[in-house]
Amino acid sequence: MNDCIFCLISKGEVNSKKLFSNDFCFVIEDIAPKAPLHLLIIPHKHILRLSDFEDVAIILGSMFDAAVNYAKNIGIADDGYRLVINQGENSGQEVPHLHLHLLSGRKLLGMG
Repeated sequence: MNDCIFCLISKGEVNSKKLFSNDFCFVIEDIAPKAPLHLLIIPHKHILRLSDFEDVAIILGSMFDAAVNYAKNIGIADDGYRLVINQGENSGQEVPHLHLHLLSGRKLLGMG
């Protein structure tokens, strides 16, 4: 998608500090954090909804692998963190491009 902010960041057309990147996804800080640490794990491929993509397991596996390994590398794996994917406008998804939120840095209440 030509005007998708995440696609533009992925291609390097919009400046954003990538904390991690591989063939499938990249990690950036959220510009409107909901926790002291709020990262976004974003696939390079533009995917609007999980249901729109056939090989979702490969992309999701890479995203979760990046999140878990990044959490280990920065030393938060033992303290705990939350991983969230919102799908669609009613879920609170603000950017129409699949992404995984990693939240940590304080006690996160709710959601079970």
